[in-house]
Amino acid sequence: MSRDGERLIELVNELGSRVSHALTDMVPPAAQVHLINAQRELITALMLIYEHRVTTTPGGRGRRAATSPRKAAARRRTPARAGKIPIE
Repeated sequence: MSRDGERLIELVNELGSRVSHALTDMVPPAAQVHLINAQRELITALMLIYEHRVTTTPGGRGRRAATSPRKAAARRRTPARAGKIPIE
C-alpha cells in the first residue's frame, strides 16, 4: 500500500475515534457497537475504492477496449421487428 493510503487510513481512524468519543455519552452501548461495525464497513469500502482507482489504467477503459467495435455495433442495432408503430 502506498504512503498516501496509509495516511488516509490514519486520518479516517482518527476522525472515527474523535466522533465516537464525542457521542459516547449520548449513544446507548448497543447503538455504539452498531456504529463501530458500520464505520469499519465504510472504511473498508473507501479503501477498496481508493485502491481500485490507484491501480487502474489512466484511461479506465481496460475492459471496454478489449471488445471489438464490430460486436459493439451489433449490440446497438435494433431488431427488425422493433420499429415505430403508426398512429392514426
